[in-house]
Amino acid sequence: MKRFHVHMHVDDLAKNIAFYSQLFGAEPARVESDYAKWMIDEPRVNFAISTRGNKPGLDHLGFQVDEAQELAELKARAESADMALLDEGTTTCCYARSDKHWITDPQGITWELFHSLENIPVFNEAAQSAPKASACCTPAAAAPTTASSCCAPQTPTSNSKSCC
Repeated sequence: MKRFHVHMHVDDLAKNIAFYSQLFGAEPARVESDYAKWMIDEPRVNFAISTRGNKPGLDHLGFQVDEAQELAELKARAESADMALLDEGTTTCCYARSDKHWITDPQGITWELFHSLENIPVFNEAAQSAPKASACCTPAAAAPTTASSCCAPQTPTSNSKSCC
């Protein structure tokens, strides 16, 4: 089953945890010093916030799936629509190890298609020593006018497995 995913950058984690906990009527499923995530069942939403990134606001949208086959179906849809696809394979980000693909819509909004495999104790294994200001694993949008919040490959067609 698919779950809609939204990741927002925030400037005050505690203030935003309080706000979104009230809005959703639920406490976060996971809280770290720079990150919080709600796994809402009605409607099925994975809503995450973090203090990582260049400026507060929308970082990316996406679909989280429960099964590898569902991820393969989403990838096939993206490929059949001639969307530029960044296939990261298995990677780590947002305190999880996941199989992941990225696409960018015509407006330059990045979409993450992923299947979470397990939780991990760090935001990103590859960037444990990176500055706190570095963002999640969102690839930069293809449009040069879109602000990038990540150090991932600059074009969504790259075959790099690097995340942050």
